[in-house]
Amino acid sequence: CRRARRAPAQMKLAIVLFNLGGPDAPDAVEPFLKNLFSDPAIISLPAILRKPLGAFIARRRGPVARAIYAKIGGRSPIVEETQAQAAALEMAARAQDCDARCFIAMRYWKPFADEAARAVKAWNPDRIVLLPLYPQFSTTTTGSSLKDWSAAAARAAITAPTTRICCY
Repeated sequence: CRRARRAPAQMKLAIVLFNLGGPDAPDAVEPFLKNLFSDPAIISLPAILRKPLGAFIARRRGPVARAIYAKIGGRSPIVEETQAQAAALEMAARAQDCDARCFIAMRYWKPFADEAARAVKAWNPDRIVLLPLYPQFSTTTTGSSLKDWSAAAARAAITAPTTRICCY
């Protein structure tokens, strides 16, 4: 954004934060697990086998996972934590005179990449930075999230120049 300060009009920067996501209620545990175990980056089988297997694993692990989530309030705190990170990043950008807005894309539960892509498109940024919040690159985390974003961005017809940050 420092270059943007010299330009006549301030550049709008969209920053998309990626994370795995987590169930937001006890009833969301099995759908979250099904999304997770149906991802070809997690289980590399043909879809005809992977999807039923993902559903089976979700049904089997659902009760145990629900009990674990019950110990922390019945849901994952990941969305709220990511929202706090987004707010802090926006504040830091404003302190640098940068017109930046953060958007959140979770991989396996809401808000999904499609929702984030539609919001980015509506905001109409000049540039986009993709920032996975995973500590290292893995095809099952960063790779899967960025692939999901690429498809969502194409569906939303996003054309702004995009930069990917690998790892923090």
